[in-house]
Amino acid sequence: MSLFFKTIHSCLKMNTMMVPTCGVPGLLLMLLTLFFNHVSARERLQVAVAGLSHDHVNTLLNAYQQEAVEILGIAESDQALVVHYQERYKLDDVLFFKTVDDMLQTIRPDIVLAYNAISEHVDAAEVCLPLGIPLMVEKPLAATNEHARRIAELATKYRTQVFTNYETTWYGSNQTLKRMVDGGEVGKLKKIMVKDGHQGPREIGCSEAFLSWLTDPEKNGGGALIDFGCYGANLMTWLMNGERPIAVTAVTRQLKPALYPMVDDDATIILEYRGGTTGIIQASWDWPYSIKDLTVYGEKTSLHAVDANTLVLHSSPKEQVDIPLVKGYFDGHLSYLQAVLQGDVNDHMDLSSLANNLIVVEILHAARESAKRGERILLH
Repeated sequence: MSLFFKTIHSCLKMNTMMVPTCGVPGLLLMLLTLFFNHVSARERLQVAVAGLSHDHVNTLLNAYQQEAVEILGIAESDQALVVHYQERYKLDDVLFFKTVDDMLQTIRPDIVLAYNAISEHVDAAEVCLPLGIPLMVEKPLAATNEHARRIAELATKYRTQVFTNYETTWYGSNQTLKRMVDGGEVGKLKKIMVKDGHQGPREIGCSEAFLSWLTDPEKNGGGALIDFGCYGANLMTWLMNGERPIAVTAVTRQLKPALYPMVDDDATIILEYRGGTTGIIQASWDWPYSIKDLTVYGEKTSLHAVDANTLVLHSSPKEQVDIPLVKGYFDGHLSYLQAVLQGDVNDHMDLSSLANNLIVVEILHAARESAKRGERILLH
C-alpha cells in the first residue's frame, strides 16, 4: 500500500472517533490536499542523472528545487563533485551512486539524463538502453561516428529512445522560423547561416570539472568546432528536413593557444546541399559576447532569429518587421520529454531526435577531417 493510501486509511480510522459534524469537512479537505499532492508528484517526470561534470546540470537541479521534476538517483564517481552539489542543492545521500549500472539496479526512472563527457555518452547508452530506459544526452550525441552508430544500434535493438538536448531547440524564434520556412514564406532556401559561441569557456567561468573534458580532444571530440558547431549542424539538418549535405569544408584556428592548447577555439564550416542550398556555421570561443543566432535567406525574403525571443523578417536591407512568435512549443527539455514519452508528440527528425543527431555527428566528423587535411570532404 502506498504512503498516500496508508495515510487515507489512518485518517478514516481516526475520523470514526470524531464528531461527524466537526470532523468530516476537515477530513475531506485534508484528503483532497493529499490526493492532489500525490497526483502532482507522480505527474512530474522521474529522472536519473548520469554524471555531474557538465555545468548544464545546474538547470536540472534548479528545476528539482522548484519541484518541477523528480530526481530518483545520481551516478557520479567524483566525490568532490558529489559534495559540491550536495551542499549547493541540499541533496540527500540516498540519491547518490558510484555508477549508472549500480543506480539502475536500485531505481527505475522514466529517463536518464547524461551530464558527463561526450565520449562517455556511449557508456551510458550501453547500460540504459538494454534495460529499456530512454536516454537524453547534452549536445552533441557522441564524440565520434563509431560511438554514434553504436548508440543507434542499441536504440534499434532494444526499441528505446535516445534524445539530444540543445538550448536552441526551445527558442520560440527558431520554432517560428521553421514554420515559416515550411509554409513557403521565404521561398526556396538559398543560404542558412548560424553563429554560436561566447568569449570562451574559461572566460565565462565554466567549472574546472567541465573544462577538464571540454578542452580535451578525446573526451569532447574537439574544441569550439564540436561545442558550438553542433548547434548549426542540428538546426540545418532540421531546416533541410533530414537531408544530408553532399560535402563539408571546414577551417579551424587556435586564436588563444595559451588557454586552449589542445583544441581549436574558432571554426568555420561550410555545408553544400543538393539543389544549391549552402549552410555556413560560425562556431567560436572568441566572440566578444555570447551569441546564438540563425538566419535563412530565400528567394523572397530573409528571416533572422536574433535570440530566443526575437525574429525579424527582412524584405530588403532597409525594411524589417518583427514577427510574433508561435505559442505552444515546449519551453524546455523536461516538458518535451514528458510529452514524447507519453506518446503525445512524435519526435521523428525533430531537433532532439536520434535521426537528426546521427547526421550532426557525421557533419562534425567530416568537418574535423576537412580542417585536418585542408580538403573538401564528400559525404557518401
